[in-house]
Amino acid sequence: MKKRILVAEDNFEISKVIKLYLEGEDYEVFIKDNGIDALSVIKDNKIDLAIVDIMMPKMDGYELTREIRKISNIPIIILSAKNEDNDKILGLNIGADDYITKPFNPLEIVARVNASLRRHYKLSRNEGANGVLKLGEMTLDTNNCRLTKEEIEIPLTATEYKILVLFMKTPERIFSKVQISKHINGEYFKNDDNSVTVHISHLREKIGLNKNGKQFIKTVKGLGYKIENK
Repeated sequence: MKKRILVAEDNFEISKVIKLYLEGEDYEVFIKDNGIDALSVIKDNKIDLAIVDIMMPKMDGYELTREIRKISNIPIIILSAKNEDNDKILGLNIGADDYITKPFNPLEIVARVNASLRRHYKLSRNEGANGVLKLGEMTLDTNNCRLTKEEIEIPLTATEYKILVLFMKTPERIFSKVQISKHINGEYFKNDDNSVTVHISHLREKIGLNKNGKQFIKTVKGLGYKIENK
């Protein structure tokens, strides 16, 4: 069955180009020009990934991302003419997995879509065989993509889940930003370092401190990040 991609973009010419390239990769593509109609598509269909423009009528891309996250953990790629770091950070903080600025190369969108879906569904399918990962009071059920801490469920985005699986499978191993980015996307893209930093920061906020009052995810200066329960 074809994977289904939602493109929420109010510029028809841009939507048409994205649709053309994605259909060339054998995806089924839904196009909507406003956030409200795009959200209806998510609710009424099994959508595998969403590409969301920020500046849309009726409901903008930020609000659409928030609403999607209430009902789904599918990968979300924000597409926008805004290229300020604050806009990018906001998009990632509210639940987006990736961010592409206009003007863009359609082949990059295809590459990022392929990578996001590959990683998302590979983890959901293959990591489940490993069952449950535990670290201190945290339990990550990879069969159901579910994180609990002291039996309280902590909601994760698809990207946060991928990062946590990487860390919890090999506690105390140091991962560079490049390694983390490749694990998330299947390959490394320019300017992904800031995105990794934001995802790590947001993940730290969600999982909180261990029983010793320290962060689970540690920064190793000049090298990257690792997870431990010390």
